[in-house]
Amino acid sequence: MAGGRIRAKFRRSNLYTFACLRPTTTESGEPESLQGPGFSRIVHCNQPNLHKKKPLRYCSNSISTTRYNIITFLPKAFFEQFRRVANIYFLVAAICSLFSISPFTPTSMIAPLVFVLGVSMTKEAIEDWHRFIQDVKVNSRKALVHKGGGVYGNKQWRNLRVGDIIKVEKDKFFPADLLLLSSSYEDGLCYVETMNLDGETNLKVKRSLEVTLGLDSDESFKDFKGIIRCEDPNPSLYTFVGNFEYERQVFPLDPGQILLRDSKLRNTAFIYGAVIFTGHDSKVMQNSTKSPSKRSGIERKMDRIIYVLLSALLGISVISSIGFYIQTKYQMPDWWYLLPQSATTCYDPNKAVASGFCHFVTAFMLYGYLIPISLYVSIEMVKFFQAIFINRDIDMYDDVSGTPAQARTSNLNEELGQVDTILSDKTGTLTCNQMDFLKCSIAGTAYGLKSSEVEVAAAKQIAIDLEQEEDVIFGPTRLGESEIELESIVTPMEGEGNKKVLKGFGFEDSRLMDGNWIREPKAKDILLFLRILAVCHTAIPEINEETNEITYEAESPDEIAFLVAAREFGFEFFRRNQSSIYVREGYPSSENPVEREYKILNLLDFTSKRKRMSVIVRDEDGQVFLLCKGADSIIFDRLAKNGRAYEEATTKHLNEYGESGLRTLALAYKRLDEVEYNAWNNEFVKAKTSIGGDREAILERLSDMMERNLVLVGATAVEDKLQKGVPQCIDKLAQAGLKIWVLTGDKMETAINIGFSCSLLRQGMRQICISITNSEILAQDAQKAIKENILLQITNALQMVKLEKDPHAAFALIIDGKTLTYVLEDDMKSQFLGLAVDCASVICCRVSPKQKALVTRLVKEGTGKTTLAIGDGANDVGMIQEADIGVGISGVEGMQAVMASDFAIAQFRFLEKLLVVHGHWCYKRIAQMICYFFYKNIAFGLTFLYFEAVTAFSGQSIYNDWYMILFNVFVTSLPVISLGVFEQDVSSEICLQFPALYQQGPRNLFFDWYRILGWMGNGLVASAIIFIFNVAFFCSQSFRSGGQTADMMTVGTTMFTCIVWVVNCQIALTMSHFTWIQHAFIWGSIGFWYLFLLIYGMVSPSYTGNVYKILPEVLGPAPSYWMVTLLVTVTCNLLYFSHIAIQRCFRPMDHHVIQEIKYYKKDIQDKIMWTREKSKARQETKIGFTARVEAKMRQLKGRLHKKHLSINSPRMFSTSPS
Repeated sequence: MAGGRIRAKFRRSNLYTFACLRPTTTESGEPESLQGPGFSRIVHCNQPNLHKKKPLRYCSNSISTTRYNIITFLPKAFFEQFRRVANIYFLVAAICSLFSISPFTPTSMIAPLVFVLGVSMTKEAIEDWHRFIQDVKVNSRKALVHKGGGVYGNKQWRNLRVGDIIKVEKDKFFPADLLLLSSSYEDGLCYVETMNLDGETNLKVKRSLEVTLGLDSDESFKDFKGIIRCEDPNPSLYTFVGNFEYERQVFPLDPGQILLRDSKLRNTAFIYGAVIFTGHDSKVMQNSTKSPSKRSGIERKMDRIIYVLLSALLGISVISSIGFYIQTKYQMPDWWYLLPQSATTCYDPNKAVASGFCHFVTAFMLYGYLIPISLYVSIEMVKFFQAIFINRDIDMYDDVSGTPAQARTSNLNEELGQVDTILSDKTGTLTCNQMDFLKCSIAGTAYGLKSSEVEVAAAKQIAIDLEQEEDVIFGPTRLGESEIELESIVTPMEGEGNKKVLKGFGFEDSRLMDGNWIREPKAKDILLFLRILAVCHTAIPEINEETNEITYEAESPDEIAFLVAAREFGFEFFRRNQSSIYVREGYPSSENPVEREYKILNLLDFTSKRKRMSVIVRDEDGQVFLLCKGADSIIFDRLAKNGRAYEEATTKHLNEYGESGLRTLALAYKRLDEVEYNAWNNEFVKAKTSIGGDREAILERLSDMMERNLVLVGATAVEDKLQKGVPQCIDKLAQAGLKIWVLTGDKMETAINIGFSCSLLRQGMRQICISITNSEILAQDAQKAIKENILLQITNALQMVKLEKDPHAAFALIIDGKTLTYVLEDDMKSQFLGLAVDCASVICCRVSPKQKALVTRLVKEGTGKTTLAIGDGANDVGMIQEADIGVGISGVEGMQAVMASDFAIAQFRFLEKLLVVHGHWCYKRIAQMICYFFYKNIAFGLTFLYFEAVTAFSGQSIYNDWYMILFNVFVTSLPVISLGVFEQDVSSEICLQFPALYQQGPRNLFFDWYRILGWMGNGLVASAIIFIFNVAFFCSQSFRSGGQTADMMTVGTTMFTCIVWVVNCQIALTMSHFTWIQHAFIWGSIGFWYLFLLIYGMVSPSYTGNVYKILPEVLGPAPSYWMVTLLVTVTCNLLYFSHIAIQRCFRPMDHHVIQEIKYYKKDIQDKIMWTREKSKARQETKIGFTARVEAKMRQLKGRLHKKHLSINSPRMFSTSPS
């Protein structure tokens, strides 16, 4: 494009005072000799073949985020499986089944274990395969690489080597860490977006060494050679130490010449660079951690339960073996029919101890049904189906990008329902990297009628809450709406829906549009304001040759928003060259724009330390002005006495804009005398061209001197566009009782602005800023003094929080990365965490990717509660992997976060349903499923013990082997899977309306020891009832009409029938939500048992033994079989039914109340009651726009109460006696 050709001749470095200070060899002295540990890397530029052999052979550029590879899959996967203690038990049992002492055949023990392990390992392999595919996509990207002779060709990222010369074009990612050699600009300058690394959208300025500026074409690298000696791979994103040897000279390198992998080239046609670090040696990969193997809290607790059951199993096995020892030693010699004189060791009365030991092994296997082998595989299947439901949830599908939600691992589904703290990135996660000019204050007058997203959301909530409060106080017949004056919230009319949406401009106010500002009372101030917008910047215009439209490229999206706003107001910046800016001004007539030139005399650029930028220009009349924009606190400190006319009104507007979540800047100017300017400029030029270590300090002092005695013009309010639905999502998550931390690489001011935008901060909230403020301490490098200073700040803040008496008071903790370096040390992190936990919101700014991971680890380990980290860039990978649950945003800037995540969503707002609905459901489903599993296995397994006790601990099983296989595989597996997949205590709509229901997960109400032991007790009682009733029925009376008594298989089959009925009816009572699938599985499982008995009984007696035709000929005709089945089923489940009935009547849980309301349709019949219940369902929170609304509602209630009293007072006086 034409704009690109203009830029190629444009020496951008002349614009910058501070950002592009280039050290020279003379200035910095001789380059340091880099030797010793930590500085061993040698790179031969344009000679990658030298790096094929050691010691110069470095790692490839291929990256991997998978957990396994072909070699490590089997050992690591087996290790993961046998971390589950139950699997270790069944492995031991399978080995023991190979010996004669086993009560079961080897096949019946080995086959289930192989099946369980196979299913789990297959699932792990499939999930890791998806990660591998994502890695292949990244590694297969193409880069332009010098192949020799000045010829460049495409090569996959995976094949890049250290020393390669790379050509990267505009808007492309850097494939490795590069040394910048040259760019499309004459002075080797380029712009880099590092959002994937540190979350900042502001462009960074990088500049090559002067000695390589001539390498600006493909052919120039034909004979290029150089050597880089530098530091070894390390995770520090902001430091680099090295030397560049070229043409027999040595030049020092610093971070200003380094381009990091996964950052993006912006505003620059192309650059050439030499590869320094590849693959996992690159700084972004050094900041990532190995993909961890995560296990949910429920699964870890399940292991502890298995330990309890194993202990019980060992205990009853010991009891059983002692009983067998006594029987063998003292009673077996009298049992002549067992031939004790010729018995084997396991039944020899003379070797009773050995017999007892043999029986211990037998009992240890026989009672193994206390440990549910199918539990793990059933949970795997349930989680797999839950993941499918998450993936196919239409409410979490993003129409714009066509991206559905994705459960990348299903191991952590239930963990979604137990989250206590969310740690979120900012850029690309909460925001969508777009700034819109929304409002402004000029000469003390506020302009801009359109509301911010925060204002609109808060206004809607106020209206809803106010209506509900009036209903509750006064009943359905409310006071007239006109009696309560709300703040006027202006939103676009329906007729304006067809109005073209302009990116960067959301301003609506006819007083300034279409040249109407000329008729305003203070038009001269408005003119100056608009000129500052159009002139005070470092942006570049680009002209589209086809449409002739002008677009802007700038370091900051704020500047683009200002320029778009200036253009819409009639001041279009359309060209700049080395010394001038050209603006097409709609003044004095908007219909006939005039092109004006402003000569740039000096530009004092923005830095995070200065918090302002200024430009000194000469207009066409020869007058010299300093135009300045910056943070209001900085500008106000620099105002002249006669420049504060609008300070009070502007401050009021700035506070209102801040409350609305807008980013603000103050604008000011200063008219300069020619003599005054020339004197200052001489000193400034002298300082800029000087050589010495104090050059930057002198420049800062001179800049500060010039930027004094300013005249305030006004202020701007820009909306950092949040992603759709972010304020509402944060508000709902806060109502659900979740704590939200923001960890961002942005500067503190930006982070605070976003805090206001998404309602993590609000006016009236006390901000606690922990920072290193004493520059003298920093200069002295007194680490002890710094730490004492920080500790004092934390201690004072803690005391202030503890002493606060106001229940509505809220605190916000804000801390920067430098301070975090000290705070995260062992001797201080507990105090910091204690303060952070007491604050309503926490914002950590200027944090590195490593610090994000460390903060996440601190919260996770320090609180012992479940953490969730969410982000969208490579800089978020560390915290995503460190958190208990990692959620990746599948945004436009790469897929690194998604590849490292456990769950992926397209928008932050989908987190609401992922947690509040799916998390709540998955937690309760898995918790109930596990409790039920233990119940049914105890109910079944203890019948073995009872039978052993009445049969001299013989090791005999009362059940046929096929019955035992059927129990976990067929007759009880499908109902419990349907419970885990389809159960809903309340619908998704109710979950969202009653967010406090979510707290059942973090409080672990459905998987605490009280509930677990209660279910185990239920199983114990059920097993006793089943055994006692069956033995009582069949022991002392005839079973059939012919007078025959029941044999062991008859009793065992009847007992098993009772178990099938009891456990399936129990699960039916447990469920709250039924579909035809649950009915089919529950009653179908019972029917399958009878079908199996019928079919299996038809098989030859040589295979079936006493089961031959047992149903049609033995059990079916006997009334007592059906009678005992009915009696046992009713008796066992009557106890549980009584328990839940009493609980619902006298101690109902939240979801019980909602279920009753919905069942009796009270939500339709009694709206007031339903409204009251919904208001109760909010966790008390001090963040989110609900907290803002509640503050306003406290005021409105007072006004409403006074209004009500004033209405009733005349009535009282009129009815009183005269």
